[in-house]
Amino acid sequence: MAQSVLIVEDELNIVLSLEFLVKQAGYDVRVVHDGEAALRAVEESSPALILLDIMIPKRNGYDVCRSIRANPSWNDIRILMLTAKGRDVEREKGMALGTDDYITKPFSTRELTDKVKHYLGGQG
Repeated sequence: MAQSVLIVEDELNIVLSLEFLVKQAGYDVRVVHDGEAALRAVEESSPALILLDIMIPKRNGYDVCRSIRANPSWNDIRILMLTAKGRDVEREKGMALGTDDYITKPFSTRELTDKVKHYLGGQG
């Protein structure tokens, strides 16, 4: 059974690209478009990894990350923040909240795929 990746992104063109790349790498994909939907999706079925944008509606990515890390039963979920916010202060905030990695937009498709495979053990 393929590992699950949750994409939390509100820009449709980025969603389509991420969904294609992650599915092509052999993973199951679910997509939500805001922070509240992200937390509901995690409650319904914990993904192995979350690609989490910071600037999303309802609850931003930092808040989503903080909420996930506050729940001990979700400690094994990998979180990769994917965002246009590339300043060091944003990266440091994300890392302090418990994100596993931080990828800035625009991103290299190969870099993204390599990081997903790295954090999921290379197998879809």
